[in-house]
Amino acid sequence: MSSLSTLKVVPLRQDAPQAAAAVTVTPAPVEAVVAPVVPQGRPVTGPAQLWLDRGRNVAASVLPTMLMIITLLFVWQLSCSSSDASFPSPMKVWEESHEVIIHPFKGVSLDLTGLHIEEQGDVGIAAHILTSLSRVMIGYGMAAVAGIALGVLIGQSPFAYRALDPLFQVLRTVPPLAWLPISLAIFQQAGPSALFLIFITAIWPIILNTASGIQQIPLSYRNVAKVLGLNPVEYFLRIMLPATVPPMFTGLRIGIGMSWLAIVAAEMVQGGTGVGFFIWDSYNSSLLTDTIVALLWIGMVGFTLDRIVAAIGRVVARSN
Repeated sequence: MSSLSTLKVVPLRQDAPQAAAAVTVTPAPVEAVVAPVVPQGRPVTGPAQLWLDRGRNVAASVLPTMLMIITLLFVWQLSCSSSDASFPSPMKVWEESHEVIIHPFKGVSLDLTGLHIEEQGDVGIAAHILTSLSRVMIGYGMAAVAGIALGVLIGQSPFAYRALDPLFQVLRTVPPLAWLPISLAIFQQAGPSALFLIFITAIWPIILNTASGIQQIPLSYRNVAKVLGLNPVEYFLRIMLPATVPPMFTGLRIGIGMSWLAIVAAEMVQGGTGVGFFIWDSYNSSLLTDTIVALLWIGMVGFTLDRIVAAIGRVVARSN
């Protein structure tokens, strides 16, 4: 802080009427008061306060969902509690499907050699879920590899884009079940047909989102790659992959959801094993409560798969 100054004016002399007034400035030091510097940001807190803040954050994210679920269950119970209701209430679902809810892992065993699922006999719904998941992982894995490769191709090559994009736009609008007769005609077996159905359903959003991300790479990035003389592998790892991670994983998230939808639909038509077969068999056996339990399982598993792919995308984005 600078010191203040006093201003002293000297009057004109009688013998110099035309002279300008002489002004002299003499410093007058003033004691400066310096305010202490207060660091900006959040004050330091103890462990108890940190745990309290974490608890508040968890409660803020969980409580709205829990309140909504409780409200829906309450409305559902009130709407379907009468004796002539055609749709079962939550209490009736619990009473009639108690064994399905309590023992979902019936027929599933885990040992040093891996996870085993009984193919014959009465098995729990988790066994059907795991069977469907194994099919989804195979078909979705193939779709992810092929989809990213084709997306890179049409995103990098204008000729490939003009040649393939119209075809992809037409094929992606075909419903999943419409591919089932074609897959059965090609493979003649239920297992490979289901994998093909997952593959052909999940690949389109992966291709289109990956290509869109590559086409949006700034021209300056491409020029830097040319100046540095990056080879194709270095260009993919240093320029293309970091720039396309968000749209690419958007396509992967859409693809995993569509894969889960496709396998349930395919298993309902083909039969055998899997959660789709479980739903269809429950419906044919007039066990509507078991169907409702299966629908809840399908929703939770689909939500979990989406969150897993999203978490992988965040990790890849941070690493690049």
